Amino acid sequence: MSTVDFRLYLVTDRMQTRGRDLVTLLRASAEAGLPALQVRERDLPTRALLDLVADIAGGPWVRRPKILVNDRLDVAVAAGADGVHLRADSLPTSAARLVLGGERLIGVSTHSIEDVRRAEAEGADFVVLGPIYETPSKKAYGAPLGLPTLEAASRSARLPVFAIGGVTAARVAELRQAGAFGVAVLSALLAADDIRLETDRFLRELDRPL
Repeated sequence: MSTVDFRLYLVTDRMQTRGRDLVTLLRASAEAGLPALQVRERDLPTRALLDLVADIAGGPWVRRPKILVNDRLDVAVAAGADGVHLRADSLPTSAARLVLGGERLIGVSTHSIEDVRRAEAEGADFVVLGPIYETPSKKAYGAPLGLPTLEAASRSARLPVFAIGGVTAARVAELRQAGAFGVAVLSALLAADDIRLETDRFLRELDRPL
């Protein structure tokens, strides 16, 4: 298993950038220290997605974050990404590992404690658990799980658990107190007036002693 050495994980959605260029925003966030991102443009056809990931992975970067691709092992390998992020109902992590080997990261989206346990048993490097709070982008996954579920999942798991869903910099402290290893965000960064400043704010909150 690869080392998860980041606590902030930006999940892309080019529809939430307020009309700004996604790649430009990602590079600005990386300049402020963004350590990892997931390319999650699920509506793009294969060639367009490959081109986007290759563009992101190719830089130029002042600081290059780890780059994972949502669910598409083929695109991740072809574009030279650092790993994949699987849906809870996607290809089993153990099968993905056979394709990717031990050097690339595998993250898994989870929506229950049972999902977290399954992902860990199958060899995931980390999981993203949510939605923790109410958020429009995660309504399809049901009611918010809340901090108690995050705490129970984090306590029972040996792998890093990232909180997602309604996450803001102001909520980082209580998420970490509940056991979250880190946070995954979309609009909190992509729709921010100044993504550099907001990235810095998240990183400072994640670095604060508990």
